[in-house]
Amino acid sequence: METMMNKQRVVHVSTKQPSYVVCVLGTEISLDIKSSMPRGATSFEAHGTGGLQVYVTYDPRHLPKPEGSERWLLDADTEVIVSLKALSSAVNDNKVRVSYYDQTGRTPIAKAWVYITCIALSLDADTSRTGTIQNYATNKNKWTWGPDGEGAVLLVNCDRDGPSYGDVDHTYPYVRSHADLQDLSPVILNINSPAGIFDNHKVILHISMFDAAKVRVFHAAENTSVSHYENILGSDKLSYTVQPTDGRGQHIFYVEGLAFPDRDFNGLVSLNATLQEQTSSTSPATPVFMDTVVFHVAPWLMTPNTQRPLEIFVCSIDKGINSNEKFLEAIKLLARKANCKLTICPEVENRGDRWIQDEMEFGYVEAPHQSFPVVFDSPRNRGLKEFPFKKILGPDFGYVTREPKNGRVSSLDSFGNLDVSPPVSVKGRDYSLGRILIGSSFPGSSNRKMTKAVRDFLYAQKVQAPVELYADWLTVGHVDEFLSFVPAPGKKGFRLLLASPLACLKLFEEKQKEGYGNAALFEGLKRVGKITLNEILTDRNLRQDSKYVQSCIDWNRSILKRELGLTERDIIDIPQLFTLEGSTATALFPDMVNMLVLGKHLGIPKPYGPIIHSQCCLEVKVRSLLEPLGLSCTFIDDFFSYHVLSGEIHCGTNVLRESFSFHWWNIHL
Repeated sequence: METMMNKQRVVHVSTKQPSYVVCVLGTEISLDIKSSMPRGATSFEAHGTGGLQVYVTYDPRHLPKPEGSERWLLDADTEVIVSLKALSSAVNDNKVRVSYYDQTGRTPIAKAWVYITCIALSLDADTSRTGTIQNYATNKNKWTWGPDGEGAVLLVNCDRDGPSYGDVDHTYPYVRSHADLQDLSPVILNINSPAGIFDNHKVILHISMFDAAKVRVFHAAENTSVSHYENILGSDKLSYTVQPTDGRGQHIFYVEGLAFPDRDFNGLVSLNATLQEQTSSTSPATPVFMDTVVFHVAPWLMTPNTQRPLEIFVCSIDKGINSNEKFLEAIKLLARKANCKLTICPEVENRGDRWIQDEMEFGYVEAPHQSFPVVFDSPRNRGLKEFPFKKILGPDFGYVTREPKNGRVSSLDSFGNLDVSPPVSVKGRDYSLGRILIGSSFPGSSNRKMTKAVRDFLYAQKVQAPVELYADWLTVGHVDEFLSFVPAPGKKGFRLLLASPLACLKLFEEKQKEGYGNAALFEGLKRVGKITLNEILTDRNLRQDSKYVQSCIDWNRSILKRELGLTERDIIDIPQLFTLEGSTATALFPDMVNMLVLGKHLGIPKPYGPIIHSQCCLEVKVRSLLEPLGLSCTFIDDFFSYHVLSGEIHCGTNVLRESFSFHWWNIHL
């Protein structure tokens, strides 16, 4: 049995009557031999029985060790320590004798006896993060990061394993089912002592009032179904007396997380077991030993484009001029190519809201014993408002949301404005789960920002440390309008795609020089006026707009290079033009970086660029940039179904992706 970190207990000795003490294996006793020493005593000896190790600590600068004798001067620098080596087989089976001597020193002038019962008591959880509980483990009262770190993990029980019409599981103060139990973290209270100890001792399980709203504990009773497990600790119960056994036993508890890390919660909660002694029926019990397990609540984690796609979500809008029927057919074909499940949200559920990327973001939570996806519901609350809660939340599929206190949201609160990079390494620091990207406004401006409740939540998750970009230059204001990540060979495993007016104008100038100045954008599109290359390149306003937009994207390019540790080799410029409407920009033609990434299969908005040699020159250029990376480009017509409504393919789709194989607790923070 491994001993716990040494904890000391002070025991006062008396020459008038014996002292009786119960101590926990792995702890030490400091004997106070001076406060009641007999008059005239100048030295002492201390001896213990076989299950104990008795030694004296002293300061050699002031007090030499006695030679040829076990007798010590009663000096202020001496301290008698008793270390417990083995469990007691009976109450009071270990003894320490302290003998006091006067200056003559031949025979003791008095003796003090201490009777010691050594028991084992340990509160144990999966502190090694292996999926198993080690009994009588050590170093449980601190939580440390990294592959060599220690500390247990708690999941927020935010899925719904109960009836489909209910709320998330943690809103109920009982275990809803056996599946619900799997989302809780087991804890074992191990006790090994001689019978009779609990006549005047008891064990209390307790949490602090500060943790009470974050955690709930159930007691696993014998011979009963999980729905009858007793809720012993929580917001209205801070302590629980464990029923005594005959001295040996394991008490099993299950701990449930109720809250994610947030602005006012660092994610750490503690569960304590305290052994208390009742010295008399008239005085309160006093603590003699406490064991603590510290848990870290698992953060909500996002998955980047480079993770394997599992399921695509898209809305069906079948009425009117902006019907997306043809678009859906193209997405079905792409899903089949990528071998990916497709879920279509019907109009009765989306209520005419096609922007499913803006409504929610898929992520997941993970503990060593359990992992499940969790949808983060944005506060935008339009037609799809009910969809994440009513249709995504379910068994082993969690739900979380954050709403601003004042109820006010802007376009920047839609989750097209929330992305995450693939794993990166920056100046020697590994972001093994990538970094969250959110769009904000220019430094110093008081323009639109993502609401504080959402930003605080994202920052509090810590392990995907957010990077704020400048997105407010766009009319809609989402980061997915100017960037995307695609998988690619090489050490980094990805490329960053950035929209580039400069690259677009350069391409158009090349084509003009080659004699194709009369080739036009939007060729073959009904109800849309064509614009020739000559007209584009002589349009002063468009050139001025492009210069401004390029400067905004360049600002973000610098941030992304610095914060993600990227070089120019990691970035691909995708030709794209924007026009200013007032002081903000929208894409002139379908925005190609706003794409759907399904492994090597890309669904890219069909740009309707100038046709040269029977091919769209924008498509040819993008293929030449991406196909050498092993990517397959499928250009999908979203012009009337999404583009003219200020969005594209990424805005109108959402993808549940495979979670990381890297465990978040192994990050060095």
